[in-house]
Amino acid sequence: MEDGDHKDLMTIRQMCDAFDVTPRTLRFYEAKELLFPLREGQKRLFTRRDRGRLKLILRGKRFGFSLEEMRQLLDLYDRGDAQEEQLKRTYEVARERLAQMERQRDELNEAIEELKGQLEWGAEMIASFRRPAAE
Repeated sequence: MEDGDHKDLMTIRQMCDAFDVTPRTLRFYEAKELLFPLREGQKRLFTRRDRGRLKLILRGKRFGFSLEEMRQLLDLYDRGDAQEEQLKRTYEVARERLAQMERQRDELNEAIEELKGQLEWGAEMIASFRRPAAE
């Protein structure tokens, strides 16, 4: 590797600092074959490609994509078809995820309203215990 190539490489510590992740997280993604750092002895060196992949992984994680879904999307990127297939598949997966999140939100809103009603009932019951008995 030439000296010029090293300027685009980041150590595990630099990656952790730049992306606010732990070394364990990076090793986990490497073990799951989502990242492919170069090795110099025990040292891991992450390329620009690894950084791009990690950005997508973290974004996918935030949106609730599974690791397998992220792997499939990242593998499409490597096919070299100007990312058309990756973009189409990402769009499809993202639409499915959005629909799922909206269903979860609706269920959560329903549960919140139900709990609020129960709390109001509970407050009324507690207040009724404090009222003097009618004579």
